[in-house]
Amino acid sequence: MDRIPTKEEIRDWMAENPGADGLREIARAFGLKGGARRELKALLAEMADEGMIAPRRRGGRRAGLPPVTLLDVLAPDGSGDLFARPRDWPEGEAAPRILVVTRASDPALGEGDRILAKLMQVRDADHDYQARVIRKLESGPRRFLGIFRAGAEGGRILAIDKGADLEWRVAAAETRGASDGELVEAEQAAPPKLGLPRARVLAVLGDPSAPRSVSLIAIHQHGIPDEFPDAVLDEAEAMAPAAMDGREDLCELPLVTIDPSDARDHDDAVCALRDNDKANPGGFVVWVAIADVAHYIRPGSALDREARKRGNSTYFPDRVVPMLPERLSADLCSLRDGEARAVVAVRMVFDAHGHKIAHRFTRAMMRSKASLSYAQAQAAFEGRHDGATEPLADMLGDLFAAWKATVTAREQRQPLDLDLPERRIVLSDEGKVESVAFRERLDAHRLIEEFMVQANVAAAEELIARRSPLLFRVHEEPSPEKIEALREIAVNSGFTLARGQVLKTRHLNALLAQAEGSEFDELINMATLRSMTQAYYSPDNLGHFGLALRNYAHFTSPIRRYSDLVVHRALITAHRWGPDARADGLLGADVERLGETAVLISQAERRSMAAERDTVDRYLAAFLADRVGAEFDGRISGVARFGLFVRLDETGADGLVPMRALGDEYYRHDKEAQTLTGERSGQVFSLGQRVRVKLAEAEAVTGGLLLELLEVEGEALARGGGKGRGRGPVRRGAGAKAAKARARRKADRRHR
Repeated sequence: MDRIPTKEEIRDWMAENPGADGLREIARAFGLKGGARRELKALLAEMADEGMIAPRRRGGRRAGLPPVTLLDVLAPDGSGDLFARPRDWPEGEAAPRILVVTRASDPALGEGDRILAKLMQVRDADHDYQARVIRKLESGPRRFLGIFRAGAEGGRILAIDKGADLEWRVAAAETRGASDGELVEAEQAAPPKLGLPRARVLAVLGDPSAPRSVSLIAIHQHGIPDEFPDAVLDEAEAMAPAAMDGREDLCELPLVTIDPSDARDHDDAVCALRDNDKANPGGFVVWVAIADVAHYIRPGSALDREARKRGNSTYFPDRVVPMLPERLSADLCSLRDGEARAVVAVRMVFDAHGHKIAHRFTRAMMRSKASLSYAQAQAAFEGRHDGATEPLADMLGDLFAAWKATVTAREQRQPLDLDLPERRIVLSDEGKVESVAFRERLDAHRLIEEFMVQANVAAAEELIARRSPLLFRVHEEPSPEKIEALREIAVNSGFTLARGQVLKTRHLNALLAQAEGSEFDELINMATLRSMTQAYYSPDNLGHFGLALRNYAHFTSPIRRYSDLVVHRALITAHRWGPDARADGLLGADVERLGETAVLISQAERRSMAAERDTVDRYLAAFLADRVGAEFDGRISGVARFGLFVRLDETGADGLVPMRALGDEYYRHDKEAQTLTGERSGQVFSLGQRVRVKLAEAEAVTGGLLLELLEVEGEALARGGGKGRGRGPVRRGAGAKAAKARARRKADRRHR
């Protein structure tokens, strides 16, 4: 070959032949001799200057990396930091350690991504270079879960993602022994030249229909770490119970834990007493004690790095993926009956009207007097005691009275008062769904929630007053566009939402009150929830819109949320508690990376929420799989250009009525009004309409439900071909309302 290869051809060849990157090897590969080799040498020098390849010293030894280099991104380490290695570095040869320093404007990076980066050599015990992203060139190989289907020359993998119709081809040598129908984890091997894309199996996960496989699918699909490294387990097992040293003794206080009957950890305890201060007549003293997790998890330890990576515990109907090993979450940091436990506690004083007028934090030792379920506590509040609550009758009475006082203050504050039922999936011992019901909402739930909120407020206020850095729980107000969409839904349902003023939660509560008890109750609650922004963590205090609070931080669950552990450390440092305050507290390095930590744990929280939601969907689909062909009542809960989402009354499951099932006429989708309108018939489908549907398909592996629409607002949906097909009850009134609302919005925009 006489033609000099292009730079891209050389780079691709070097990538396919790591280690064989000398002039001689490249010249031989491209058949270059004589003068062509001299041209190749000049071209390689030019590529080294441009950072496309690493320069070489005489004798073949590598010089320092060029200032601009191609890098392959590695998996995040235990602290969540991203490292990379030079793209052309030979396998088996120790590569320099390169830390990728990202900025807010950089694209999201993950393992296997290829980037062009600017390098700066540093002297650091942890790495040799820092890299700034110039451009993301390629994304890493896509990982996914699917069902393996065996074939003559390997097989295929069918995606399990809901709504996905993707397939991949797998060569016989890359199946890892998967059998037909098994669930596998795989990665895309190469883009397709012709036909299906190729993939390789990474792990065989077994029978997807087996009991308890549902949560396993979500764990793998969302990349949730579910196994602790040996170093983390060893560190946890070596822990000894905390001693009284320097702690306040609260062991005589009548503190109790109140949790769900199936709670897997108990990290908060409460009690209340009448305030004997004559300056606060009718007031209460409420104690909230939280497990002192910071005593056991020191900054920079293996436990700390793993907890930061996980961000939070993830809860499924059949299992929990904890943030901390069981030695801590179920033992040393669990506030068990009668056992001394280290806590960080806050003493809060409330006046007779439920306003918090003072608080004091302390690092203490407590001994729980009882572990109560919500049902037990509720019975006690109603005067029906059992053996566990009878000795605590006076305290529980004061606790309930203190909460009743806070109800008045809460009503003045007007936090967002959504009423959204929570589904409870009951599994058999074999892991199959026995029943699906809605959790009962008790005053005992509201009581604990209120005092946890008050403790969180106290923690934020305390650290702000002491000028300490911390992580706030931030919930920003909804965008004007989302509020306008909510207003249109309200108008179409016959309600009003205040306009032309600064939005407050009391305005939304007024809308919810209008809808309460009506046929649109659930619709307005769901639409209001969807108009909200997603809460997140930040070192900047931007307030909490939903709770109508200026200062708010998570303090009450350090067993299951890393954010709370950060707040505990900040309190320890701010108060200089005990000889271990420096070791247990918030270190300078942690303060410097609070912003990075906030992003990591916010992402981890969203990952867990998605995994939990997908798992519930799959369990519901499995529960309904035997009832294909049955009819259900429900309500339209979502409108999209590809069809309608219907929430079934009986289980709360959401299913899709695809557009093709609505007939052959054209439906116009109004995204703002959340409607589908038939061009010929005038048929309008909108949020909140009562419908009757038939279950056409239930796919447990994906969690997908396909529905057939039978009735809308009590009237049968007409069937048949031609112009008549797809006609049904025509809600011209609703359509007119939507049209008027759209015209009003356009007029408003012209006058702004």
